[in-house]
Amino acid sequence: MKKFFSKEIIIGTSVLLSLLILFFGINYLKGINVFKSANYYYASYTNVAGLAQSAPVTLNGYKIGLVREISYEYDNPGHVLVELSLDKNLKVPTGTKAALVTDMLGTSSIELQMASGTDYCKIGSRLEGVMAGGMMDKIGNELMPTIVSIAPHIDSLVVALTAITTDPALINSIKRLDNIMANLETSTNYLNSAMKGVPALVNTANGTMVNVKEISSNLTQISEALAVLSDDLKEMPIDSTMRNINNITTNLDRATQQLNSTNSSLGLLLNDPSLYNNINNSAAHIDSILIDLKRQPKRYIPSIKVF
Repeated sequence: MKKFFSKEIIIGTSVLLSLLILFFGINYLKGINVFKSANYYYASYTNVAGLAQSAPVTLNGYKIGLVREISYEYDNPGHVLVELSLDKNLKVPTGTKAALVTDMLGTSSIELQMASGTDYCKIGSRLEGVMAGGMMDKIGNELMPTIVSIAPHIDSLVVALTAITTDPALINSIKRLDNIMANLETSTNYLNSAMKGVPALVNTANGTMVNVKEISSNLTQISEALAVLSDDLKEMPIDSTMRNINNITTNLDRATQQLNSTNSSLGLLLNDPSLYNNINNSAAHIDSILIDLKRQPKRYIPSIKVF
């Protein structure tokens, strides 16, 4: 047993395992599944810029294989032979094209353009290699005519822009705009200083609003009192009271007419001057009689003794 596991066998086995691991590892990094069977086809191109081994081969956007190997065709100068490893279950109709497509980043891939028909290519046969315009090519083809048509007008546009930028009126307008901006800045400063007094105004307004609320509350109370008074007035016999007032006014009017008339006793008393004069004369006579009575009481009352 010791002789069977000699150093040479162990070293050879280790080297063999290392080679196997290296082989499978390299294929794995290339994206090649060694244990999965595949069919191989070939395509020839004049330019394979951006195409690398293990680049995907797609059909309608789905990956159905990869680029197995790229080699130069020395027997066909100017051409590069690309070996395609495709899914074994894929049947390639006769006339199918292998289009080389380049994306915006410059990376190329193979896109199969399947032909219609029931005749299929033999495994290991060559497919027609074509160069498909990538996105950048499409953009270039679409934009270049437009750019070429616009190019003659660019010079005149530059001249017009130069004339506009050097126009004194534009320079003066820019200066005026600077002055306007400076005035706006000054106005903004004034406005900021004026806005500092706004809090005081707000406080005053708040106090005023409080007073207004109190006044409104008082007015509400007054309105309620007036409503009660109105109800009381509605309950009062206003009609009979007004009739009594009208009757009293009529009677006062009649009394006033009688006082002013000379046909009544009160009217004569108030309006006849002779009665006034007679009363004054009578008062004067009574006054003289009283004076005489004080002087000579025996003349009027004989039984009175004078001490």
